[in-house]
Amino acid sequence: MAAHSDHSNDFHQTGEIPKAQTKVIWKTFFILVGLTAVEFLFAFTMDAGTLRNSIFIILTIFKAFYIVAEFMHLKHESKALIWSILIPMALVIWLMVALISEGSYYFDSIRNYFN
Repeated sequence: MAAHSDHSNDFHQTGEIPKAQTKVIWKTFFILVGLTAVEFLFAFTMDAGTLRNSIFIILTIFKAFYIVAEFMHLKHESKALIWSILIPMALVIWLMVALISEGSYYFDSIRNYFN
């Protein structure tokens, strides 16, 4: 077979990932490691409570958005597709918060009824 001049087979010939891709991968890695380090910092320096839990939830959502944007290539898609994913997800999160909140009121009212 004749040698090809394109670079699409570089990975198969050398066994290494091309430099342009490794830069993005390392950048993503260090951003996620930094966010995780911040989470550990809050875990060991703050007292347990609503503020610490809220910070964990917010940082976890940031990490999830970043992972979806980078590894699932969502940031390169059209805005309509991004919004069609984000709006239902926001509604599901709102539903979970509402159900947990209402559930705690329900259990408190039953506990008060029997006491």
